[in-house]
Amino acid sequence: MTPPTDATTKKTPKPGTVRAVLAYRDFRVMWASSFISSIGVWMQQVILPAYIYSRTESASTVGLFIFAQLGPLLLLSIPAGVMADRFDRRKWLVGAQCIQMVGSILLGITVSMDSALLFIFLSQLIVGIGNALNAPVFSAVLPSLVKPEDLGGAISLSSTSMNGSRVMGPVLAALLLSIGAQTAHIFFLNACTYLVVMAAVLRIKLPVMSKPMESGIKSLTLGLRIARERLVIGRALLTMFSFSLISLPFIGLFPAVADLAFDIQPKTGLYKWLYATWGLGAMFGALSIGTVFAAVDKRKVVRAGFASFAICMTAFAASPSVPIAFVTGFFLGVSYFSTTTALMTILQSRLEINVRARVLSLWFMAFGGSIPLGNVIFGPLMDRIGARPVLLIGAAWALFLSWWCNIEKIDAKEGHQANLSPTVAQLPE
Repeated sequence: MTPPTDATTKKTPKPGTVRAVLAYRDFRVMWASSFISSIGVWMQQVILPAYIYSRTESASTVGLFIFAQLGPLLLLSIPAGVMADRFDRRKWLVGAQCIQMVGSILLGITVSMDSALLFIFLSQLIVGIGNALNAPVFSAVLPSLVKPEDLGGAISLSSTSMNGSRVMGPVLAALLLSIGAQTAHIFFLNACTYLVVMAAVLRIKLPVMSKPMESGIKSLTLGLRIARERLVIGRALLTMFSFSLISLPFIGLFPAVADLAFDIQPKTGLYKWLYATWGLGAMFGALSIGTVFAAVDKRKVVRAGFASFAICMTAFAASPSVPIAFVTGFFLGVSYFSTTTALMTILQSRLEINVRARVLSLWFMAFGGSIPLGNVIFGPLMDRIGARPVLLIGAAWALFLSWWCNIEKIDAKEGHQANLSPTVAQLPE
């Protein structure tokens, strides 16, 4: 299936670039709505951990709340991918937005009343469930709105919007709080942004999906079988799982990192700017995949990215002052998301549209679902030994991955056979 495009230009943009991707009308609509919604999400995600840490001064407790937000990805991603293939994807996406909107409203209500942490936790869990139902399907639909040769640019731009919102969200939250807004108001505002995504989903033309022949337990395990049969897919997923588990817990524990390593209190504007600076780096890192590195072999980008992440994480952990932490934090963000965006580009470029949601459900289990596990593991460790040693553990693991995630070597061993595996060959086109 070739996704429709409404763009005809005299000078055709180079395939795989951001400019080429923006020529697709439906992609622009979905991308813009996702960007707006992501701003609200990151306002919420930076404010809630700071609020919880200010009440408890416990990295462990913050880790539990991150688990409520991302943990459902571990349990629901695979069923969500399967069910989305069997139901109307438009209705599925709208329903997922509704669930997240309800959770955000409940967060606003419980936080405004300074309710018991249990009620806030349950509200956050609802948001997490909605996100787990939404993420694999949304991420499979967005690239399907462009031609295969423009996939890299689509993933790059999608990652850029997520990280651009990671910058704008904290900054906008800080501005709103400085003019008198309360923490609860941020959650209510985020709830409204889900309406924007719903409107976009109702406007676009979604690709027609073929119905898979498999059902029951075989349908649930299709993604796992593809990962087992295609060595590159399996290596990418295992790499992302271990990277998220060991190297990325600092993201959810950022309030504790700022406090313990740099004596920056999470409720201050300085903390918001530090987080935004790191997010700005991540945005540039994602954008680089569809611009500077658009024509570069993504397999090389991934290995170099893990090595640079290890260097930047070490520099961030060793920063002797706040100004240096801002500089190293920026480059940490660049290396973090250039690497993950390149790895996701490799993954998606080797998946057929009728199985993409199934395998992406495993990606989100690996990327998002393992981060809360890392928070639960490393949160108590950070309380005990401090933030800097935990950061150095993550740097060491990234350095190992720069050697282990050698996709070029796997391709050479397999002769880079791009044919379908027996599992996928059984599915209708």
